[in-house]
Amino acid sequence: MISLLLTTYRLLKAILRSWKIAEFRAALLLAVAILLSGTVFYRSVEGWGWVDSLYFSATTISTVGLGDLSPQTEAGKLFTVLYIFVGVGIFVALFAQLARALIQPAKKEEKAPAEDRP
Repeated sequence: MISLLLTTYRLLKAILRSWKIAEFRAALLLAVAILLSGTVFYRSVEGWGWVDSLYFSATTISTVGLGDLSPQTEAGKLFTVLYIFVGVGIFVALFAQLARALIQPAKKEEKAPAEDRP
């Protein structure tokens, strides 16, 4: 349990550190927008509930794809193909920024002792 709390704490720190970077804010806004647009699309075209639509959007973008839901309409299938390519790219950019924020403090700590040397 302590490990989970420490990991959550580090993630929150990385998000706060990343928030100062305009590219991170843009990627986060795009990630929310793509999840919302997928949710609305599947709700209206496939007729799924809000939770099922959000669930399918998230599992599709994360490439988990559990297979318990799948689009039945041709429009839904075509949208899903485009949704995967666009969504994966956006989330990779977002997670790359978070990874940089998590790793960056370690790099600063490594450089600090070397700079103190004469």
